Amino acid sequence: MNAFLLGVLSSLATSALLLALSLLHAARPLWWLTAACSWFNGTGLHRVYRRQSSAERTMREDLARAQWVKVIAGRGNILTREAFAPLWSGTISPASVQILLPDPDTPNDSWLDRRSHNVARFDPGFTPDLLRSQVRANIDYLTQAAQTHTGIWLRRYNLPHTCRIIATDKVAYLTFYSDNAHGRNSPCLYARAPGLLYTIALQQFDTAWANSTEAPDPQHP
Repeated sequence: MNAFLLGVLSSLATSALLLALSLLHAARPLWWLTAACSWFNGTGLHRVYRRQSSAERTMREDLARAQWVKVIAGRGNILTREAFAPLWSGTISPASVQILLPDPDTPNDSWLDRRSHNVARFDPGFTPDLLRSQVRANIDYLTQAAQTHTGIWLRRYNLPHTCRIIATDKVAYLTFYSDNAHGRNSPCLYARAPGLLYTIALQQFDTAWANSTEAPDPQHP
């Protein structure tokens, strides 16, 4: 009888453990656990998206509630996608939108050249000048989009860059670039204010902004 009871209890314990592990493998339970830990350690980390692209739906919702927006990106493609479309259409209108993109006119051996070299290792269609041309195209797009809106500032930077930051007055998305994946396929940290990660994100942006230059209007060079 004791052996039978121990067997039943052991089976139940094993089932409970497997259930707990399967729940933790899912996204939302992991987010709950992450948020609970961040409350204790003060980091402000609430979610970890395995890919930046998976965060864009939530990002659009956060942008719709934002009083201000700050973005520093390595290429800027995300600024032309669905998450940011309401900004350019005028559906939402934060008090200010500050955008930092790399300076595509920097001399050779800049961060853009080094990033192009890394991306070409896993993306055979990535030529040395492709990243520069994509940044120029995105600057042209954003310059045109800002023509009919007030409170949008676009500047260029020439600094080492390892992390895309999209921040509002309440949250920050941090995507750290890797040497073997595009930014959209890299892990993304979702941090809320107040918290250490959120503070670091704003400090990084403000430092880059202070050392940036104004993006010229392509229609009035």
